[in-house]
Amino acid sequence: MSAKSIESTSTKPNNYQKTQKNILLDLSLDNSGSNQIIHTTDDKTFRPVLINRPQTTKINTAHVSIETSLFLDGLEAGLSKDLILQLTDIFAWDIDFANNLRPGDQFTVVYGKKMIDGKEIDSDEIIAAEFINQGSSHVAVRYINESGIASYYTPDGQSMQRAFLTTPVDFIKISSPFDMHRKHPILNRIRAHKGIDYAARTGTPVKTTGDGTVTFSGRKGAYGQVVIIQHNDRYETLYAHMSGFKKGLQVGDHVKQGDVIGYVGQTGLATGPHLHYEFHVDGIYRDPETVKIPHSMPISNALLDDFKSQTQPFFAQLNQVKSQSLLAKTQSAIAPGIAQPPAVQPSRFD
Repeated sequence: MSAKSIESTSTKPNNYQKTQKNILLDLSLDNSGSNQIIHTTDDKTFRPVLINRPQTTKINTAHVSIETSLFLDGLEAGLSKDLILQLTDIFAWDIDFANNLRPGDQFTVVYGKKMIDGKEIDSDEIIAAEFINQGSSHVAVRYINESGIASYYTPDGQSMQRAFLTTPVDFIKISSPFDMHRKHPILNRIRAHKGIDYAARTGTPVKTTGDGTVTFSGRKGAYGQVVIIQHNDRYETLYAHMSGFKKGLQVGDHVKQGDVIGYVGQTGLATGPHLHYEFHVDGIYRDPETVKIPHSMPISNALLDDFKSQTQPFFAQLNQVKSQSLLAKTQSAIAPGIAQPPAVQPSRFD
């Protein structure tokens, strides 16, 4: 989803009035050169939090209630545009940010910024987050495996990322849906349309929707220029009518989800530039919009203990921020301008 489409989406009804500012809570954590992080709060209390993989990071938090739009309210709370885009990427599989946000939806984030000699040198990165959409809670935490690769998971270790992307292109509209009884626009007769056509400009990048191996790359009759990718022994995707392929792409290449494999075109039997995309399950054509998409693999049992020890402190911080924000808003509603942030109760994660 593009930043533009999210930014232009408003949750604000015509008669809605803004009543409460969002709150940016700075829990400044700096564990440079140490195997623990020091938690600093407004009342100047400190507590050590032990973690397995110390990182040079300054950690901040924010709790945001959506009143106007995700972007406007996030920016008003002091979050960067890149951070808000990260949030939408993490929860993209579970929340339709373009259509399903409502006033009163809210999110909480724990995010870090790398530091060297006390200076910030990198962009913000989400460490843990919760998004409440229409009353449903979705929680994610970043886990860095033994190879240093960071991914996002639910509290019980399920991947936030599906095995397949929803679409292979950033498209304007679906020009032709999956339809087994469609009348072909060129042949002028009933001919099953066993995929989805995404209208897009010639040259628009085409991305593989899942990890896999290229089994075909070339010209294929009415399909024009095609790439076919095998995803384990059950799933296969096909990308047709392309104007060209990514330079160097060959049969046998392994591709990762989101990798560019070619570009939208009008080759083969096509009335205009678009991408024809097919999704095959056990050799059967399935509608990409309705097929049940499997999750990626969860955390392995061998890494589960490490996952829990690494992520437990961040889940605790997430809950702490929510509690602080709720109490601050409650006190502000009772006595505006008088409420003070609550003291943090000492705790320790072993």
